[in-house]
Amino acid sequence: MARLDLTFSALGAVLGGLAAGPTWAGEAACRFEGGVIVVPAVMAGIAGDYILDTGTAQTTLHETKAQTEGIAADSLTGEVRLAGLTAPDAGLKVADLDLRTWNLPTPVAGVIGADVLKAWVVEVNYAPCRVRVWPAGQAPSFRGRRLHLTWDLGRPVAKAAVSDEDHEISGRFVIATGSNVPVRLADDLAQAPGAARSDELYPNGVWMARLAGVRFAGVEGRDVAAGLMKPEGEVAGVLGGEVLAHFRLRFDFPAGRLTVAPIR
Repeated sequence: MARLDLTFSALGAVLGGLAAGPTWAGEAACRFEGGVIVVPAVMAGIAGDYILDTGTAQTTLHETKAQTEGIAADSLTGEVRLAGLTAPDAGLKVADLDLRTWNLPTPVAGVIGADVLKAWVVEVNYAPCRVRVWPAGQAPSFRGRRLHLTWDLGRPVAKAAVSDEDHEISGRFVIATGSNVPVRLADDLAQAPGAARSDELYPNGVWMARLAGVRFAGVEGRDVAAGLMKPEGEVAGVLGGEVLAHFRLRFDFPAGRLTVAPIR
């Protein structure tokens, strides 16, 4: 993996919770591998291991798995069952996910995205890896730093900041439990002038640059791997699993709140 310094071409100036009713819904043991959360679930009657990605807008069935199950369509409607809760009549896309799953040790059947998760309260704990899910308003109390959760292109976003040695960009970042790169930055805000092949810093590439610092929920990390992305919506970038793994996360999607507690 090449090590490159990431410098900014423009400075961005973009810009713990209590929930009522301690009613337990469900819990699933997960795996944190290859930088993503993988959890057992059932999609359209197909049981398997699925990437849980708050940063993916549409739930997707892996084309390879769909073909094995005799599904030839590129979209379908089916229920999604996760940790004891069911989302009925979910709109499911069928797509090739090889680029997202090549580094995982076991086959993945698909990705559970924000379109399904947004009706629930979803808690992700990385150590030990657990996913807990409640209906809206039913989660027990949870202490941590509260962040306002908004949406961009169907993906949940919250404030964060990144820096090189000289500049800082603060703004809205997609919070993506299924992104296997710690940080991606929109290339209208940042660039890597020392890269021999800058295309390798994008999602289809294999290189990473380095960031001096990442600040999220009042906690700062140093010397963090980063890549680039084409601008998408009104976000500065994406925070992925290797950054989020330092926290316990409570996504209260219906309430528009993300509560974050550092793992000590």
